[in-house]
Amino acid sequence: MGCQALEKSPAFESLPLSDQTVTMLGDTIKTDIQQIPERYLIRIDSLSSLALEENEVVDHLIWEARKTAYSGDYRQAVQQFTDAIQQFPNSARLYRHRGHRYLTLRAFDLAIDDFQMAAQLFRGKDDITEQDGMPNAQNIPLSSLQTNTWYHLGLAHYLKGEYDQANLAYANGLQVAKNTDMRVAFIYWKYMTLRKLGRDMEAGNLLSQVSPNMQLIENTSYHELLMVFKGVFSPDELLGDENTALDNATLGYGLGFWHDINGRPGRAQQIWQNVYDGGNWAAFGYIASEAELAQN
Repeated sequence: MGCQALEKSPAFESLPLSDQTVTMLGDTIKTDIQQIPERYLIRIDSLSSLALEENEVVDHLIWEARKTAYSGDYRQAVQQFTDAIQQFPNSARLYRHRGHRYLTLRAFDLAIDDFQMAAQLFRGKDDITEQDGMPNAQNIPLSSLQTNTWYHLGLAHYLKGEYDQANLAYANGLQVAKNTDMRVAFIYWKYMTLRKLGRDMEAGNLLSQVSPNMQLIENTSYHELLMVFKGVFSPDELLGDENTALDNATLGYGLGFWHDINGRPGRAQQIWQNVYDGGNWAAFGYIASEAELAQN
């Protein structure tokens, strides 16, 4: 099971270490190591040390690789996960995490392989809540091994234009999503996937599951976009100066999508180009905008 990494080499491996990857538009992304904020670093180091003390070696290795990814060195994080998989080839969690970083680095096929392996390994088992390295304001972890695997598998297929497979992954995710935040995230991507497939009535029915007064902790941008899709919010209300770069990549992709399905492809392309020019290259809204630009 642990040998799949030997079968295919990601394209980014041929790049110098000063580069992370190449976008779908052919632009090279340079390695830019960032200082992790001290409060997060203390938390991650503490969780990593505690895991080692308790002989939870897989947990320890995951925290160390996640820390590397948080600093912006996704290639090195992939290598750490690969080394860990060689030690623990039956750990679904290691495949799920490495798949996430393959996704960041635009190695979509390898990401899909990893998520499928994770799903195979956790089939029939209880789900596991995943602790956050950078917790939300309420310090409540919302995602799990299974929801993260299905979510990222769906995204990898979506980015490749494989919408039937994406839809299946999101349907699986909705079955295991236990809270409003995760349900909203799955509904958001599933709605867009169904629209891509031309299944507009199904997509519309999906919107009946979301309402303006839902209580969310993290996925407020997805919720706001669903309200735009539903016609409850105006798109002009969403993009403001107070948004983070991540918010703007998320909102930008979703608003571009909304213009596109409403017959304004030129405006959609303009918004996606703005997201791309914004440079927040690891954000999923950025990668999705990039994929749209590459397809055109």
